[in-house]
Amino acid sequence: MDLGFHGAGFQIPVAIDSSAAAIRTHKKNFPRTKGTVADLAKLKPAGVLAKVEEEIAAGERIGVIGGPPCQGFSRANTRSKSSDPRNQLPALYLDIVRELQRYYVVEFIVFENVLGIRDKKHMDTYCEIVAGLQILGFDVSEQELCSLDFGVPQNRRRVVLFGMRQAQGYDEVKPRKRKGLSSVREAIGEIGAEPAFFRHGLDPAEFPVHPNHWTMKPKSPRFGDPKLIGTDGRSFKRLEWDKASPTVAFGHREIYVHPDGKRRLSIYESMLLQGFPEDFVLEGNLSEQVEQVSNAVPPPLARSVARAVRLALGC
Repeated sequence: MDLGFHGAGFQIPVAIDSSAAAIRTHKKNFPRTKGTVADLAKLKPAGVLAKVEEEIAAGERIGVIGGPPCQGFSRANTRSKSSDPRNQLPALYLDIVRELQRYYVVEFIVFENVLGIRDKKHMDTYCEIVAGLQILGFDVSEQELCSLDFGVPQNRRRVVLFGMRQAQGYDEVKPRKRKGLSSVREAIGEIGAEPAFFRHGLDPAEFPVHPNHWTMKPKSPRFGDPKLIGTDGRSFKRLEWDKASPTVAFGHREIYVHPDGKRRLSIYESMLLQGFPEDFVLEGNLSEQVEQVSNAVPPPLARSVARAVRLALGC
């Protein structure tokens, strides 16, 4: 999301994430941003405000972008419950915005999450978010966006809530669709070089093509016969060259299988399927990179969202 907003001309002064690897990635790609490793539930709204005050003078106009962890709302999590403690984070999001409003003019918010947040068992939480934003003084609109409509070769659908400060005459936020890559082949078909296979002591500087072009060693006998790997299922889902990828959302051992059926995708290939630019680099070990590429908002979609916010703001 930050990459998309940065590309649309917004400054990103402060970023907070509970993952140390994600913040290392952020600092590498956004060296001017104050990145902080923190659990928001422990940092609390006052702690967030303190971090923001270090970088932004009181009274400035700001926006708040992000998305609470989605696993508690995900339909892929068949055991998800409305009582999942992670589902309390959206309420914390509102509390943070409320705290920031004491010292800043919060012109807009952007809140992204999985479609499951609107399912019946989570509907109360979702309605509380919308109502809470309205109480905080925002005109709220909702969009269900698919990455494939924004030049990303992936069928990834997400809910995005927009909150624009009321009574300012702002237009409705309407992200414009754009043409771009639409298949796995267009995204990764010309890489050529095989990735490095994980082992301890690997140096990313020696990886072929890109520092994130690595993956797990293909140990399963299934990789010896691609016919044994189908295009559905979860642990062994093989991508098809001339179709869009399904949602890039991996478990540690659930990285999609490359279309040739002989190995799993590399992190770099997954990044390209998410629409990351070739010069973007993820930090961390293999598991941490899997988590980051899975949690990311596809940058081209985020850029269209950011441009729509700018247009609505009239700037």
